[in-house]
Amino acid sequence: MSHPVKHRLRLVGLVALLGLSLSVGAAQAAGKIKLGVMAGGEEEVAEVAKKVAAGQGLEVQLVTFQDYALVNAALEAGDLDANAFQHKPYLDAQIAARGYHIVPIGFTIVEPIGLYAKKVKSLDQLPKGAKIGIPNDPSNGGRAINLLAANKLIAVAPGKGLLPSLADVADNPRGFKFIELDAAQLPRSLDDLDAAVINTDYAIGAGLDPRTGSLAIEPRQNNPYGNFIATREKDKDRADLKILVAAYQSKEVAAFLDQRFKGAILPAW
Repeated sequence: MSHPVKHRLRLVGLVALLGLSLSVGAAQAAGKIKLGVMAGGEEEVAEVAKKVAAGQGLEVQLVTFQDYALVNAALEAGDLDANAFQHKPYLDAQIAARGYHIVPIGFTIVEPIGLYAKKVKSLDQLPKGAKIGIPNDPSNGGRAINLLAANKLIAVAPGKGLLPSLADVADNPRGFKFIELDAAQLPRSLDDLDAAVINTDYAIGAGLDPRTGSLAIEPRQNNPYGNFIATREKDKDRADLKILVAAYQSKEVAAFLDQRFKGAILPAW
């Protein structure tokens, strides 16, 4: 007959070993995912979240894009598990136009959009008939129009919400001419324009400083354009994607945003 103390020691050892195996197995079970992000500042943020997720056993492969229009298409097609680049008005417009089955699952960052110029230093210096570039997609175009209206450069017909179009401009006292371009082209077009409304990731990528180099910029508080992680609707409850959300909403990412971007890009959670 075995000694009862030895039985207890063996049992404790087996329980400890089983617990270790389960914890290792849980970490391994997190697996590997592909995350679509925009090149530039958003990619830098994603690199930090990637390291945090790795500590939870989740390997994140970043797939970078230069063009907003391609990222949701890749997610819908199954080439990505998730993406992290867009706000709700943009996704809503994409769903309306293309029928995507994509949903947000957790906030990441907010990047206030701004009006930039090389030829003038203030709004008052914009000449009559100035050529102003704005993004040609409905959500960011509407965002640009609202920014111009908020700074009294134009007036928008009432009740247009977050998605006004140029057709909704009710008053343009200085006769500005609006040039609609792909969002990625706007920084490269500043030499040919008097000013342009540019998304922060593209502005930073072009060496523009949202804090000191913009003629006007959205408020950071109560901003409806917070970015988020998105996935296909059928995948919204996946455990590995919850790990990804937690990694983005971590103290490590918040500290990185503060140190690297100093208020130009802020936490949205």
